[in-house]
Amino acid sequence: MGELRASDVVSAACDALVAGLDSPGLRILAACTRAEADYDVHDLLPAALDELGLALYPVGSEASQEAVARALARRMLAGEFTPREFTLRIHQRHGHELPLTGRLAELDDEYDVLEYGDRTVDQVDAEVTAEARRLAAHPPRFDAEPVSPSP
Repeated sequence: MGELRASDVVSAACDALVAGLDSPGLRILAACTRAEADYDVHDLLPAALDELGLALYPVGSEASQEAVARALARRMLAGEFTPREFTLRIHQRHGHELPLTGRLAELDDEYDVLEYGDRTVDQVDAEVTAEARRLAAHPPRFDAEPVSPSP
């Protein structure tokens, strides 16, 4: 969904192997060089995820958008970016259209008008953090059809 570079996916595959996950496709993915990653990850990832029993949703589907939103929430909670940066990313990516993240888009708007209201940055940050926790705990969707790996 454009949030990670192909080399980040290769690094994640390496981390998964170190953590004890294993499959032939995961090993092939982890073995990609940085130069190969941009060309090969797109083709290798579906099979590796399938072997591990993980879903890969079609790009642009609501299920994939929700998965990205949950991943961004976990990254914000881990301190990779601020609550303000999190709402901006969600708002830019989904606008007010994705029901799961609608409140975050509204909170992004609130940051823009703080000087005219009675709320503080800390108050909005606290609400964003609560929303991020809700998203991070939200179970993945299983009602969408995942992408099947190429033969």
